[in-house]
Amino acid sequence: MYGAGVVAALKKKAQGIQFFGIGGPRMEEAEVRILYRVSEVAVVGITEVLPKMRFIHQALNELKDALKDNPPDLVILIDYPGFNLNLAGTAHDLGIPVLYYIPPQVWAWREGRVKKIAKRVDRVAVILPFEKEFYSRYGIQAEYVGHPLLDGQGRGRSREQVREHLGIRGDQFPVVGLLPGSRNEELARHLPPIIGAAGAILGAYPDLRCILPLASTVDEEAVKPYLEHGHVDVMVRSADTKEVLTACDLALIASGTATLEAAITETPMVIFYKVSFFTYVLSKLLAKVSHIGLVNLVAGREIVPELIQGKATDARLAEEGLRLLGDEARREGMKENLRLVREQLGQGGASERVAALAGEMMGLGV
Repeated sequence: MYGAGVVAALKKKAQGIQFFGIGGPRMEEAEVRILYRVSEVAVVGITEVLPKMRFIHQALNELKDALKDNPPDLVILIDYPGFNLNLAGTAHDLGIPVLYYIPPQVWAWREGRVKKIAKRVDRVAVILPFEKEFYSRYGIQAEYVGHPLLDGQGRGRSREQVREHLGIRGDQFPVVGLLPGSRNEELARHLPPIIGAAGAILGAYPDLRCILPLASTVDEEAVKPYLEHGHVDVMVRSADTKEVLTACDLALIASGTATLEAAITETPMVIFYKVSFFTYVLSKLLAKVSHIGLVNLVAGREIVPELIQGKATDARLAEEGLRLLGDEARREGMKENLRLVREQLGQGGASERVAALAGEMMGLGV
């Protein structure tokens, strides 16, 4: 999604630029030549990467060969540090400029990576307000570009319009969004507890409606087996996540970018996440932050409850969800805190700013 935004912005500034790399449907629509689909290599965790290691290594080698055979004028890296820092090393050795958009969260864990970034990356474009100062301390040329989720903000439909589009009554309460993540292993770990939680909420609110917005990297067939064993009807939609969240009174959200989308729409939420036992133990040892939810990190304190690993059960998720649904003052207080987080994310235009940096690095004078 973020890559497609930069491609579109660059094409407006300079005609004839060609792109190739790893991406999904949106980058494909933006006419990027896709060597590997992002869904094929996407993985979170340590033990979780092992089943895909051979395929990821193959994709990395093919991209390195592409850089050698037909060196581009610029490499733009987006997130995915284990893979991208390796690729950055090859680009650096070949003399190809490297722009890292959404660089690793080394302020949270594995700070040692910052040395690799300083050596292999020419510029970084950060999307969280406190990151520029962190990277600058290490002599890395960093620009805060704002958060791309705010690009085009304000052009969407209203809550009433979205509900009407989804076939939900304007006064129906509650409408709960279920956001398990965008990777297959996240679906396997997260769908059972949130569907179980939705069933428990249904017991207290018979008028409950549940919506699951599909990420562009997820096939609807992948979620069907989990829904069939639940005790609640779930509306599955291939729709814009922010738009769906606009219609919700509450969201149960796997930690990640979707939590910031909920902040932008001021949707009360409960954050959760589960990984393998080994990944969890190692992460606890290496992590340098007290929260994992991006909204809490930006706020600098816990404004949204987090249920991690063993706490991410259907019972606890339902408990926290019901606490919010049953207390309007608590929901309004969370909305106010989310509004403050949204203000810290900037005013939109991140894709344009990154495109301007890219153009400058390529000497396009844009």
